[in-house]
Amino acid sequence: MRTTKMKTAISKTRLLLAAMVAVVLLTATTANAAAPGITGTGAIGTFNLVAQPAYITQPDGAMVYSWGYGCNGGATFAPAAILSPSCNSMQVPGPTLIVRQGQTVTVTLTNGLPTAAGNTSILFPGFQVTTLGGVAGLLTQEALPSGTVTYSFTASSPGTRAYYSGSQGDLQVEMGLYGAIIVLPSQTSTFSNCDPSVTNLYGHATAGPTTESDFRLAHAAYDHAKTCYDREYLFQFSEMDQNIHAQALAQVSARSGCTAGAPGCSLEVPTEPYHPTYFLINGRSMPDDMDSNYAPEYPHQPYNGNPHMHPGEQVLLRIIGQGRWQHPFHEHGNHVRILGRDGNLILSQSDASQLAGPLLFTTTTTPGLAMDGIFYFTGRGLNWDMYGHNGADPVNLTSHPACVPDANGYYTLTSGAPYTAINYFEWCQDHLKPVQVAPFGDVAGGGPVSLPDANVFTNGAWYGGSPYLGPDAAVRAVGPTGSTPPSGTIANNPTTEAGFAFMWHSHNEREITTDNAFPGGMLMMMLVDSREFVIDESN
Repeated sequence: MRTTKMKTAISKTRLLLAAMVAVVLLTATTANAAAPGITGTGAIGTFNLVAQPAYITQPDGAMVYSWGYGCNGGATFAPAAILSPSCNSMQVPGPTLIVRQGQTVTVTLTNGLPTAAGNTSILFPGFQVTTLGGVAGLLTQEALPSGTVTYSFTASSPGTRAYYSGSQGDLQVEMGLYGAIIVLPSQTSTFSNCDPSVTNLYGHATAGPTTESDFRLAHAAYDHAKTCYDREYLFQFSEMDQNIHAQALAQVSARSGCTAGAPGCSLEVPTEPYHPTYFLINGRSMPDDMDSNYAPEYPHQPYNGNPHMHPGEQVLLRIIGQGRWQHPFHEHGNHVRILGRDGNLILSQSDASQLAGPLLFTTTTTPGLAMDGIFYFTGRGLNWDMYGHNGADPVNLTSHPACVPDANGYYTLTSGAPYTAINYFEWCQDHLKPVQVAPFGDVAGGGPVSLPDANVFTNGAWYGGSPYLGPDAAVRAVGPTGSTPPSGTIANNPTTEAGFAFMWHSHNEREITTDNAFPGGMLMMMLVDSREFVIDESN
Protein backbone atom coordinates (compact mmCIF):
# COMPACT_ATOMS: atom_id res chain seq x y z
CA MET A 1 0.00 0.00 0.00
CA ARG A 2 2.83 2.36 0.82
CA THR A 3 4.51 1.78 -2.58
CA THR A 4 1.22 2.41 -4.37
CA LYS A 5 0.66 5.67 -2.50
CA MET A 6 4.18 6.84 -3.30
CA LYS A 7 3.73 6.14 -7.02
CA THR A 8 0.37 7.90 -6.96
CA ALA A 9 1.90 10.93 -5.26
CA ILE A 10 4.73 11.16 -7.82
CA SER A 11 2.35 10.82 -10.78
CA LYS A 12 -0.08 13.32 -9.31
CA THR A 13 2.68 15.87 -8.74
CA ARG A 14 3.80 15.67 -12.37
CA LEU A 15 0.25 16.21 -13.56
CA LEU A 16 -0.24 19.13 -11.20
CA LEU A 17 2.92 20.88 -12.28
CA ALA A 18 1.82 20.60 -15.91
CA ALA A 19 -1.75 21.65 -15.18
CA MET A 20 -0.80 24.69 -13.12
CA VAL A 21 0.06 26.57 -16.29
CA ALA A 22 -3.41 26.03 -17.68
CA VAL A 23 -5.48 26.18 -14.53
CA VAL A 24 -3.94 27.92 -11.56
CA LEU A 25 -3.09 31.24 -13.10
CA LEU A 26 -6.09 32.22 -15.12
CA THR A 27 -9.07 29.91 -14.81
CA ALA A 28 -11.89 30.58 -12.37
CA THR A 29 -11.76 27.49 -10.21
CA THR A 30 -12.97 26.15 -6.91
CA ALA A 31 -10.80 27.70 -4.23
CA ASN A 32 -11.39 25.26 -1.40
CA ALA A 33 -9.71 27.24 1.32
CA ALA A 34 -11.31 29.20 4.21
CA ALA A 35 -10.27 28.28 7.77
CA PRO A 36 -11.89 24.91 8.49
CA GLY A 37 -11.82 23.23 11.87
CA ILE A 38 -13.90 21.65 14.61
CA THR A 39 -16.07 23.38 17.21
CA GLY A 40 -17.15 22.70 20.75
CA THR A 41 -20.85 23.31 21.27
CA GLY A 42 -22.67 24.94 24.18
CA ALA A 43 -21.32 26.84 27.15
CA ILE A 44 -18.60 24.22 27.55
CA GLY A 45 -16.78 23.38 24.33
CA THR A 46 -15.59 19.80 24.63
CA PHE A 47 -12.89 18.34 22.39
CA ASN A 48 -11.57 14.77 22.49
CA LEU A 49 -8.16 14.45 20.86
CA VAL A 50 -5.66 11.65 20.46
CA ALA A 51 -1.94 11.77 19.60
CA GLN A 52 -0.97 9.01 17.17
CA PRO A 53 1.60 8.11 14.49
CA ALA A 54 1.00 7.92 10.74
CA TYR A 55 2.72 8.76 7.45
CA ILE A 56 2.24 12.10 5.71
CA THR A 57 2.94 12.61 2.02
CA GLN A 58 5.19 15.02 0.17
CA PRO A 59 5.11 16.01 -3.54
CA ASP A 60 8.30 14.08 -4.29
CA GLY A 61 6.53 10.86 -3.31
CA ALA A 62 8.08 10.58 0.14
CA MET A 63 5.98 9.13 2.96
CA VAL A 64 7.30 10.70 6.16
CA TYR A 65 6.70 8.95 9.48
CA SER A 66 5.14 11.56 11.79
CA TRP A 67 3.09 12.10 14.92
CA GLY A 68 0.01 14.28 15.08
CA TYR A 69 -3.11 15.15 17.03
CA GLY A 70 -6.46 13.95 15.71
CA CYS A 71 -10.09 13.46 16.70
CA ASN A 72 -10.89 10.75 19.21
CA GLY A 73 -14.49 10.23 18.15
CA GLY A 74 -16.98 12.49 16.36
CA ALA A 75 -16.69 16.21 15.76
CA THR A 76 -18.74 19.24 14.76
CA PHE A 77 -17.22 21.10 11.81
CA ALA A 78 -17.00 24.75 10.79
CA PRO A 79 -17.60 26.68 8.66
CA ALA A 80 -20.95 25.06 7.97
CA ALA A 81 -20.75 25.84 4.24
CA ILE A 82 -17.86 23.39 3.71
CA LEU A 83 -19.02 20.00 2.48
CA SER A 84 -17.67 16.53 3.34
CA PRO A 85 -15.30 17.51 6.16
CA SER A 86 -13.42 14.90 8.15
CA CYS A 87 -11.21 14.63 11.21
CA ASN A 88 -8.85 11.69 11.18
CA SER A 89 -7.38 10.20 14.34
CA MET A 90 -4.04 11.67 13.27
CA GLN A 91 -3.42 14.78 11.23
CA VAL A 92 -0.73 17.43 10.69
CA PRO A 93 -1.43 20.11 11.76
CA GLY A 94 -3.82 18.92 14.45
CA PRO A 95 -7.51 19.84 14.27
CA THR A 96 -8.14 23.58 14.32
CA LEU A 97 -10.14 24.23 17.49
CA ILE A 98 -12.78 26.92 16.95
CA VAL A 99 -14.35 28.43 20.07
CA ARG A 100 -16.16 31.61 21.14
CA GLN A 101 -14.82 34.26 23.49
CA GLY A 102 -16.00 33.54 27.03
CA GLN A 103 -16.59 29.86 26.31
CA THR A 104 -15.17 27.25 28.69
CA VAL A 105 -12.99 24.88 26.70
CA THR A 106 -12.24 21.31 27.76
CA VAL A 107 -9.72 19.23 25.82
CA THR A 108 -9.18 15.59 26.73
CA LEU A 109 -6.01 14.12 25.22
CA THR A 110 -5.34 10.39 24.85
CA ASN A 111 -1.75 9.31 24.32
CA GLY A 112 -1.77 6.91 21.38
CA LEU A 113 1.91 7.34 20.54
CA PRO A 114 4.25 4.33 20.59
CA THR A 115 5.16 3.37 24.14
CA ALA A 116 8.80 4.26 23.58
CA ALA A 117 7.80 7.84 22.71
CA GLY A 118 6.87 8.34 26.35
CA ASN A 119 4.49 10.93 27.71
CA THR A 120 2.82 13.62 25.65
CA SER A 121 0.76 16.74 26.36
CA ILE A 122 -0.64 20.00 24.96
CA LEU A 123 0.29 23.58 25.82
CA PHE A 124 -2.25 26.37 25.29
CA PRO A 125 -0.17 29.57 25.53
CA GLY A 126 -2.13 32.68 26.47
CA PHE A 127 -4.76 30.88 28.56
CA GLN A 128 -5.00 30.05 32.25
CA VAL A 129 -5.22 26.26 32.11
CA THR A 130 -6.31 23.81 34.78
CA THR A 131 -5.69 20.08 34.42
CA LEU A 132 -7.22 16.81 35.49
CA GLY A 133 -5.45 13.44 35.45
CA GLY A 134 -2.13 12.56 33.94
CA VAL A 135 1.24 13.06 35.62
CA ALA A 136 3.25 16.19 36.29
CA GLY A 137 5.65 17.13 33.52
CA LEU A 138 8.16 19.93 33.14
CA LEU A 139 5.67 22.38 31.60
CA THR A 140 2.21 20.86 32.15
CA GLN A 141 0.36 17.67 33.06
CA GLU A 142 1.21 14.84 30.68
CA ALA A 143 -0.61 11.75 29.47
CA LEU A 144 1.21 8.47 30.04
CA PRO A 145 1.35 5.97 27.16
CA SER A 146 -2.27 4.89 26.54
CA GLY A 147 -3.34 7.33 29.28
CA THR A 148 -5.35 10.54 29.24
CA VAL A 149 -5.18 14.06 30.61
CA THR A 150 -7.80 16.83 30.49
CA TYR A 151 -7.11 20.55 30.06
CA SER A 152 -9.68 23.26 30.78
CA PHE A 153 -9.56 27.01 30.25
CA THR A 154 -11.75 29.99 29.42
CA ALA A 155 -11.34 31.45 25.93
CA SER A 156 -10.63 34.85 27.40
CA SER A 157 -9.88 36.93 24.31
CA PRO A 158 -10.41 36.58 20.55
CA GLY A 159 -7.72 35.92 18.01
CA THR A 160 -5.56 33.15 16.59
CA ARG A 161 -3.14 31.14 18.71
CA ALA A 162 -0.99 28.02 18.51
CA TYR A 163 -1.19 24.88 20.59
CA TYR A 164 1.55 22.26 20.69
CA SER A 165 3.17 19.52 22.72
CA GLY A 166 4.81 20.51 26.01
CA SER A 167 6.68 17.20 26.32
CA GLN A 168 10.14 16.84 24.78
CA GLY A 169 9.16 19.64 22.42
CA ASP A 170 12.33 19.51 20.32
CA LEU A 171 11.22 16.07 19.12
CA GLN A 172 7.43 15.99 19.49
CA VAL A 173 6.72 19.35 17.82
CA GLU A 174 9.13 18.44 15.04
CA MET A 175 7.26 15.19 14.56
CA GLY A 176 3.99 17.10 14.00
CA LEU A 177 2.30 17.63 17.37
CA TYR A 178 0.98 21.16 16.85
CA GLY A 179 -2.22 22.91 15.79
CA ALA A 180 -4.23 26.12 15.96
CA ILE A 181 -6.99 27.48 18.16
CA ILE A 182 -9.23 30.28 16.87
CA VAL A 183 -11.22 32.28 19.40
CA LEU A 184 -14.09 34.16 17.76
CA PRO A 185 -15.15 37.50 19.26
CA SER A 186 -18.35 37.60 21.26
CA GLN A 187 -19.75 40.90 20.00
CA THR A 188 -19.52 40.86 16.20
CA SER A 189 -23.29 40.80 15.83
CA THR A 190 -23.37 44.38 17.10
CA PHE A 191 -21.05 45.65 14.36
CA SER A 192 -23.54 46.51 11.64
CA ASN A 193 -20.73 47.75 9.41
CA CYS A 194 -19.33 44.20 9.31
CA ASP A 195 -22.40 42.86 7.53
CA PRO A 196 -21.68 42.23 3.83
CA SER A 197 -24.85 44.08 2.80
CA VAL A 198 -23.26 47.18 4.32
CA THR A 199 -19.63 46.69 3.36
CA ASN A 200 -20.70 45.87 -0.22
CA LEU A 201 -17.59 43.79 -0.66
CA TYR A 202 -18.72 40.21 -0.49
CA GLY A 203 -20.66 38.64 -3.35
CA HIS A 204 -22.71 36.27 -1.20
CA ALA A 205 -25.12 39.11 -0.27
CA THR A 206 -28.64 38.55 -1.57
CA ALA A 207 -28.38 41.62 -3.79
CA GLY A 208 -25.25 40.32 -5.45
CA PRO A 209 -24.85 39.07 -9.01
CA THR A 210 -23.87 35.59 -7.90
CA THR A 211 -24.69 33.17 -5.14
CA GLU A 212 -21.72 32.68 -2.86
CA SER A 213 -21.89 31.02 0.51
CA ASP A 214 -20.38 32.67 3.55
CA PHE A 215 -17.24 30.79 4.55
CA ARG A 216 -16.26 33.09 7.40
CA LEU A 217 -16.18 31.94 10.99
CA ALA A 218 -17.29 35.42 12.13
CA HIS A 219 -17.81 38.89 10.66
CA ALA A 220 -14.90 40.45 12.55
CA ALA A 221 -11.59 39.16 13.83
CA TYR A 222 -11.77 40.97 17.18
CA ASP A 223 -14.31 42.86 19.27
CA HIS A 224 -13.62 45.96 17.22
CA ALA A 225 -15.67 47.41 14.39
CA LYS A 226 -12.56 48.03 12.26
CA THR A 227 -11.59 44.36 12.13
CA CYS A 228 -14.35 43.35 9.69
CA TYR A 229 -13.37 40.92 6.98
CA ASP A 230 -14.88 39.13 3.98
CA ARG A 231 -12.79 35.96 3.66
CA GLU A 232 -10.32 34.22 5.95
CA TYR A 233 -7.47 31.76 5.64
CA LEU A 234 -5.31 29.99 8.21
CA PHE A 235 -1.66 29.34 7.38
CA GLN A 236 0.56 27.32 9.71
CA PHE A 237 4.22 27.37 8.68
CA SER A 238 6.59 24.59 9.70
CA GLU A 239 9.52 22.53 8.47
CA MET A 240 10.67 18.91 8.75
CA ASP A 241 14.08 17.28 9.06
CA GLN A 242 13.47 13.88 7.49
CA ASN A 243 16.53 12.41 9.24
CA ILE A 244 14.92 13.04 12.64
CA HIS A 245 11.71 11.39 11.49
CA ALA A 246 13.62 8.41 10.08
CA GLN A 247 15.59 7.93 13.30
CA ALA A 248 12.38 8.17 15.36
CA LEU A 249 10.82 5.43 13.21
CA ALA A 250 13.91 3.22 13.49
CA GLN A 251 14.02 3.51 17.28
CA VAL A 252 10.26 3.03 17.67
CA SER A 253 10.48 -0.14 15.56
CA ALA A 254 13.45 -1.43 17.55
CA ARG A 255 11.61 -0.90 20.83
CA SER A 256 8.28 -2.32 19.74
CA GLY A 257 6.51 -4.12 22.58
CA CYS A 258 8.66 -2.67 25.35
CA THR A 259 7.16 -1.78 28.72
CA ALA A 260 6.69 1.88 29.57
CA GLY A 261 9.27 3.01 32.07
CA ALA A 262 11.44 -0.06 31.65
CA PRO A 263 15.17 0.43 30.95
CA GLY A 264 15.75 0.97 27.25
CA CYS A 265 12.08 1.74 26.55
CA SER A 266 12.60 5.35 25.53
CA LEU A 267 13.73 7.25 22.46
CA GLU A 268 17.11 8.94 22.20
CA VAL A 269 16.66 10.78 18.90
CA PRO A 270 19.19 13.59 18.33
CA THR A 271 17.50 16.78 17.13
CA GLU A 272 20.73 18.68 16.43
CA PRO A 273 22.26 19.47 14.04
CA TYR A 274 19.00 20.48 12.39
CA HIS A 275 18.73 20.23 8.58
CA PRO A 276 15.09 20.49 7.43
CA THR A 277 14.37 19.48 3.84
CA TYR A 278 10.59 19.91 3.74
CA PHE A 279 8.89 23.27 4.25
CA LEU A 280 5.18 23.13 4.91
CA ILE A 281 2.05 25.27 4.78
CA ASN A 282 -0.67 23.54 6.78
CA GLY A 283 1.24 20.28 6.62
CA ARG A 284 1.60 20.29 2.84
CA SER A 285 4.21 21.46 0.31
CA MET A 286 3.46 23.12 -3.02
CA PRO A 287 1.72 22.01 -5.24
CA ASP A 288 -0.18 19.77 -2.80
CA ASP A 289 -1.14 22.80 -0.70
CA MET A 290 -3.28 24.06 -3.60
CA ASP A 291 -5.50 20.98 -3.63
CA SER A 292 -8.78 21.13 -1.78
CA ASN A 293 -9.36 20.84 1.94
CA TYR A 294 -10.12 17.28 3.03
CA ALA A 295 -8.76 15.86 -0.24
CA PRO A 296 -8.80 12.05 0.11
CA GLU A 297 -5.23 11.71 -1.17
CA TYR A 298 -4.00 13.47 1.99
CA PRO A 299 -5.86 11.63 4.78
CA HIS A 300 -3.51 13.02 7.44
CA GLN A 301 -3.08 16.54 5.97
CA PRO A 302 -6.63 17.86 5.60
CA TYR A 303 -5.96 21.61 5.35
CA ASN A 304 -4.73 23.44 2.26
CA GLY A 305 -3.29 26.86 1.44
CA ASN A 306 -5.14 28.35 -1.50
CA PRO A 307 -6.37 31.94 -0.97
CA HIS A 308 -8.90 33.45 -3.35
CA MET A 309 -10.66 36.82 -3.51
CA HIS A 310 -12.51 39.46 -5.50
CA PRO A 311 -11.06 42.98 -5.79
CA GLY A 312 -11.88 45.13 -2.78
CA GLU A 313 -12.47 42.32 -0.32
CA GLN A 314 -10.83 42.38 3.10
CA VAL A 315 -9.05 39.03 3.48
CA LEU A 316 -8.16 37.97 7.02
CA LEU A 317 -4.92 36.00 7.24
CA ARG A 318 -4.41 33.90 10.37
CA ILE A 319 -0.68 33.08 10.47
CA ILE A 320 1.24 30.87 12.90
CA GLY A 321 4.88 29.84 13.11
CA GLN A 322 4.77 26.21 14.19
CA GLY A 323 8.33 25.07 13.57
CA ARG A 324 11.80 25.87 14.88
CA TRP A 325 12.79 28.42 12.25
CA GLN A 326 11.57 31.85 11.27
CA HIS A 327 9.99 31.97 7.81
CA PRO A 328 9.89 35.28 5.89
CA PHE A 329 6.67 34.72 3.95
CA HIS A 330 5.83 37.34 1.32
CA GLU A 331 2.28 38.00 0.13
CA HIS A 332 2.71 39.53 -3.34
CA GLY A 333 0.20 42.17 -4.41
CA ASN A 334 0.09 44.23 -1.23
CA HIS A 335 1.39 44.53 2.30
CA VAL A 336 -0.47 42.85 5.17
CA ARG A 337 -1.91 45.12 7.87
CA ILE A 338 -1.39 43.36 11.19
CA LEU A 339 -4.40 43.52 13.52
CA GLY A 340 -2.99 41.65 16.50
CA ARG A 341 -0.51 39.10 17.74
CA ASP A 342 -1.30 36.12 19.94
CA GLY A 343 -4.80 37.40 20.54
CA ASN A 344 -3.68 40.92 21.46
CA LEU A 345 -5.31 43.58 19.25
CA ILE A 346 -2.90 46.42 18.50
CA LEU A 347 -4.58 49.80 19.10
CA SER A 348 -3.39 53.39 19.13
CA GLN A 349 -2.35 54.54 22.60
CA SER A 350 -3.92 57.94 22.02
CA ASP A 351 -7.18 56.73 20.44
CA ALA A 352 -8.40 53.18 21.15
CA SER A 353 -10.84 53.40 18.24
CA GLN A 354 -7.90 53.36 15.81
CA LEU A 355 -5.91 50.30 14.77
CA ALA A 356 -2.14 50.64 15.06
CA GLY A 357 -0.69 47.39 13.70
CA PRO A 358 2.19 47.63 11.23
CA LEU A 359 2.13 47.06 7.48
CA LEU A 360 4.36 44.08 6.76
CA PHE A 361 6.15 43.34 3.49
CA THR A 362 6.78 39.82 4.78
CA THR A 363 4.80 38.19 7.57
CA THR A 364 7.89 36.69 9.14
CA THR A 365 6.80 33.90 11.43
CA THR A 366 8.47 33.37 14.80
CA PRO A 367 8.18 29.89 16.36
CA GLY A 368 5.03 29.81 18.47
CA LEU A 369 3.89 33.30 17.42
CA ALA A 370 0.47 33.82 15.85
CA MET A 371 -0.73 36.94 14.08
CA ASP A 372 -3.91 38.16 12.42
CA GLY A 373 -3.71 40.55 9.48
CA ILE A 374 -5.74 41.99 6.61
CA PHE A 375 -4.73 41.66 2.95
CA TYR A 376 -6.61 43.39 0.15
CA PHE A 377 -6.18 44.05 -3.56
CA THR A 378 -8.13 46.62 -5.57
CA GLY A 379 -5.94 47.38 -8.57
CA ARG A 380 -5.20 50.87 -7.30
CA GLY A 381 -1.80 52.04 -8.45
CA LEU A 382 -1.58 49.84 -11.54
CA ASN A 383 -1.90 52.94 -13.72
CA TRP A 384 -4.14 51.22 -16.27
CA ASP A 385 -7.74 50.07 -16.52
CA MET A 386 -7.38 46.46 -15.44
CA TYR A 387 -10.93 45.67 -16.64
CA GLY A 388 -9.93 46.35 -20.26
CA HIS A 389 -12.01 49.47 -20.92
CA ASN A 390 -10.28 51.46 -23.62
CA GLY A 391 -11.11 55.14 -23.76
CA ALA A 392 -9.27 55.42 -27.06
CA ASP A 393 -11.84 53.16 -28.73
CA PRO A 394 -14.79 55.42 -29.69
CA VAL A 395 -16.66 52.53 -31.32
CA ASN A 396 -16.91 50.50 -28.12
CA LEU A 397 -16.96 53.38 -25.67
CA THR A 398 -20.75 53.29 -25.29
CA SER A 399 -20.54 49.73 -24.00
CA HIS A 400 -18.20 50.66 -21.19
CA PRO A 401 -19.80 51.08 -17.76
CA ALA A 402 -19.35 54.25 -15.81
CA CYS A 403 -16.93 54.61 -12.93
CA VAL A 404 -18.20 57.16 -10.45
CA PRO A 405 -15.81 57.41 -7.50
CA ASP A 406 -17.10 57.16 -3.96
CA ALA A 407 -15.44 59.09 -1.14
CA ASN A 408 -12.48 56.73 -1.30
CA GLY A 409 -12.15 56.81 -5.09
CA TYR A 410 -13.77 53.45 -5.86
CA TYR A 411 -16.89 52.51 -7.81
CA THR A 412 -19.22 51.05 -5.15
CA LEU A 413 -22.88 51.09 -4.16
CA THR A 414 -22.44 54.42 -2.42
CA SER A 415 -21.44 56.01 -5.73
CA GLY A 416 -24.16 54.29 -7.77
CA ALA A 417 -22.48 51.06 -8.83
CA PRO A 418 -24.75 48.05 -9.23
CA TYR A 419 -23.48 44.74 -7.89
CA THR A 420 -23.69 43.45 -11.46
CA ALA A 421 -21.14 45.96 -12.77
CA ILE A 422 -18.18 44.07 -14.16
CA ASN A 423 -15.94 46.77 -12.71
CA TYR A 424 -17.48 46.88 -9.25
CA PHE A 425 -14.88 48.34 -6.85
CA GLU A 426 -12.77 49.72 -9.69
CA TRP A 427 -10.25 52.43 -8.85
CA CYS A 428 -11.85 55.17 -10.94
CA GLN A 429 -8.70 57.16 -11.52
CA ASP A 430 -7.59 54.44 -13.95
CA HIS A 431 -10.96 54.01 -15.68
CA LEU A 432 -10.68 54.10 -19.50
CA LYS A 433 -6.91 54.40 -19.21
CA PRO A 434 -5.58 52.01 -21.85
CA VAL A 435 -2.65 49.79 -21.14
CA GLN A 436 -2.27 49.58 -24.90
CA VAL A 437 -3.48 52.08 -27.45
CA ALA A 438 -1.64 49.90 -29.92
CA PRO A 439 -1.86 46.12 -29.56
CA PHE A 440 1.53 45.95 -27.84
CA GLY A 441 1.01 49.01 -25.68
CA ASP A 442 4.57 50.21 -25.17
CA VAL A 443 5.00 53.58 -23.54
CA ALA A 444 6.30 54.98 -26.81
CA GLY A 445 3.03 53.96 -28.44
CA GLY A 446 0.88 55.76 -25.88
CA GLY A 447 0.43 53.06 -23.28
CA PRO A 448 1.41 53.56 -19.65
CA VAL A 449 3.64 50.49 -19.40
CA SER A 450 6.04 48.43 -21.44
CA LEU A 451 4.83 44.89 -21.93
CA PRO A 452 7.39 42.08 -22.14
CA ASP A 453 8.11 40.14 -25.28
CA ALA A 454 5.97 37.02 -24.90
CA ASN A 455 8.65 34.92 -26.59
CA VAL A 456 11.22 35.59 -23.89
CA PHE A 457 9.02 36.16 -20.86
CA THR A 458 10.19 34.23 -17.80
CA ASN A 459 8.40 30.88 -17.35
CA GLY A 460 6.83 31.12 -20.82
CA ALA A 461 3.23 30.00 -20.66
CA TRP A 462 3.03 30.80 -16.96
CA TYR A 463 2.44 34.35 -18.17
CA GLY A 464 -1.30 34.87 -18.45
CA GLY A 465 -1.15 36.68 -21.76
CA SER A 466 -3.24 39.64 -20.66
CA PRO A 467 -2.96 42.48 -18.16
CA TYR A 468 -6.75 42.49 -17.74
CA LEU A 469 -9.22 41.10 -15.22
CA GLY A 470 -12.34 39.21 -16.21
CA PRO A 471 -13.70 37.37 -19.25
CA ASP A 472 -13.55 39.13 -22.61
CA ALA A 473 -11.38 41.86 -21.08
CA ALA A 474 -8.82 41.66 -23.88
CA VAL A 475 -11.61 41.87 -26.45
CA ARG A 476 -13.00 44.93 -24.68
CA ALA A 477 -9.57 46.50 -24.75
CA VAL A 478 -8.49 45.94 -28.35
CA GLY A 479 -11.61 44.68 -30.14
CA PRO A 480 -12.23 41.25 -31.66
CA THR A 481 -9.41 41.61 -34.18
CA GLY A 482 -6.79 42.86 -31.75
CA SER A 483 -4.50 40.70 -29.68
CA THR A 484 -2.67 40.77 -26.42
CA PRO A 485 0.30 38.45 -26.67
CA PRO A 486 0.28 35.53 -26.19
CA SER A 487 -3.51 35.09 -26.35
CA GLY A 488 -4.64 31.65 -27.36
CA THR A 489 -1.99 29.76 -25.42
CA ILE A 490 -2.90 26.73 -23.34
CA ALA A 491 -3.01 29.09 -20.40
CA ASN A 492 -5.44 31.57 -21.80
CA ASN A 493 -8.05 32.34 -24.40
CA PRO A 494 -8.90 36.03 -24.90
CA THR A 495 -12.60 35.39 -24.27
CA THR A 496 -12.17 33.43 -21.05
CA GLU A 497 -9.52 35.25 -19.02
CA ALA A 498 -10.49 34.96 -15.40
CA GLY A 499 -8.10 36.60 -13.01
CA PHE A 500 -4.73 37.54 -11.68
CA ALA A 501 -2.43 35.25 -9.72
CA PHE A 502 0.03 36.52 -7.15
CA MET A 503 2.68 34.07 -6.06
CA TRP A 504 2.86 33.95 -2.27
CA HIS A 505 6.07 32.35 -1.05
CA SER A 506 8.89 32.31 1.44
CA HIS A 507 11.63 34.84 0.77
CA ASN A 508 14.16 32.25 1.89
CA GLU A 509 14.84 30.64 -1.48
CA ARG A 510 15.66 27.25 0.00
CA GLU A 511 12.19 27.13 1.55
CA ILE A 512 10.44 27.09 -1.83
CA THR A 513 11.93 23.69 -2.61
CA THR A 514 10.87 20.14 -1.76
CA ASP A 515 13.95 18.20 -0.67
CA ASN A 516 16.01 20.76 -2.63
CA ALA A 517 13.87 20.47 -5.81
CA PHE A 518 12.17 23.65 -7.09
CA PRO A 519 9.30 24.50 -7.13
CA GLY A 520 7.85 23.30 -3.87
CA GLY A 521 7.81 24.04 -0.18
CA MET A 522 6.29 27.26 1.14
CA LEU A 523 4.69 28.48 -2.05
CA MET A 524 1.09 29.03 -3.14
CA MET A 525 -1.01 31.42 -5.25
CA MET A 526 -3.44 34.18 -4.33
CA LEU A 527 -6.07 34.14 -7.08
CA VAL A 528 -7.96 37.38 -7.75
CA ASP A 529 -11.09 36.97 -9.85
CA SER A 530 -13.56 39.54 -11.13
CA ARG A 531 -16.87 39.55 -9.34
CA GLU A 532 -18.92 37.68 -11.91
CA PHE A 533 -17.05 34.50 -10.94
CA VAL A 534 -18.37 32.51 -8.02
CA ILE A 535 -15.66 31.62 -5.52
CA ASP A 536 -16.78 28.27 -4.18
CA GLU A 537 -14.92 26.96 -1.14
CA SER A 538 -17.34 24.20 -0.23
CA ASN A 539 -15.25 21.28 -1.58
